[in-house]
Amino acid sequence: MNTINETNFQFPGQKSVYKGKVREVYTVNDDLLVMIATDRLSAFDVILPKQIPFKGQILNQIATKMMKDTADIVPNWLIANPDENVAVGHLCEPFKVEMVIRGYLSGHAAREYKLGKRLLCGVPMPDGLKENDQFPIPIITPSTKAENGEHDEDISREAIIANNIVSEKDYLILEEYTRKLFKRGSEIAAKRGLILVDTKYEFGKTKEGKIVLIDEIHTPDSSRYFYAEGYQERQDKAVPQKQLSKEFVRQWLIENNFQGKDGQQVPEMSDQKIAEISNRYIELFEQITGEEFVKAETTNVLSRIEKNVIDFLS
Repeated sequence: MNTINETNFQFPGQKSVYKGKVREVYTVNDDLLVMIATDRLSAFDVILPKQIPFKGQILNQIATKMMKDTADIVPNWLIANPDENVAVGHLCEPFKVEMVIRGYLSGHAAREYKLGKRLLCGVPMPDGLKENDQFPIPIITPSTKAENGEHDEDISREAIIANNIVSEKDYLILEEYTRKLFKRGSEIAAKRGLILVDTKYEFGKTKEGKIVLIDEIHTPDSSRYFYAEGYQERQDKAVPQKQLSKEFVRQWLIENNFQGKDGQQVPEMSDQKIAEISNRYIELFEQITGEEFVKAETTNVLSRIEKNVIDFLS
């Protein structure tokens, strides 16, 4: 299976390229960003050695659909999708924080809670909760946007403003947009029989100074979903929730003694494990969007992307 690990394109008018954990972003003519979703898999801020077939296409197409489904409440950077793995949008200066919002005590928040912590990013968490219980109201727990190879770090609203990472005026807009998007995302999920548990949003500023949503939204890489059916029953029995997210990858890594810590080795991923992860991502796509997933042609995947982007730019 031809997967996309890395791209090295030279598009007309190209000024620079930034390679993130799973996306590669080309700046064109100082006004456009061409974002290519690779098939790389990242967990615990580490890029795993093998790629997952169709993962990039899945994330790109979910994010595109969700951008269109939320454009009436929050402006975003997206202009077009000339290829299954590509989004083209307005050049933005990204804010150096990720806006994480949590409706439930899960994942990182639950791990901190079990350690006895009741304050996450300066936000109090009430006593008496079990893992995966719903918070009285969703909490915003930002993190710093780490450079490649570094770990994102929890940070409080107060520290973001005090250190001038984001101005207070802009940060209030980021919080407002985050709550609006989470509310809409939760409504979309509910129609699909899902619960949007937690997610993260990234924002940037256009050259005109407008704050817009960038990157991905409501994908299984940036979000955690539970199946709504049986949620309360599972909580009452104190058994794990049925999830739709990348958490199954993290759990497999944890079971194989890897959490991205110094000295730990990434476990070997067999062809069977890779196929299983790819199929789970396809299941995620179909459940989240309510649409059948159509696999793109991958015989000459890099040539396909290059041609489609150049055709669009010209």
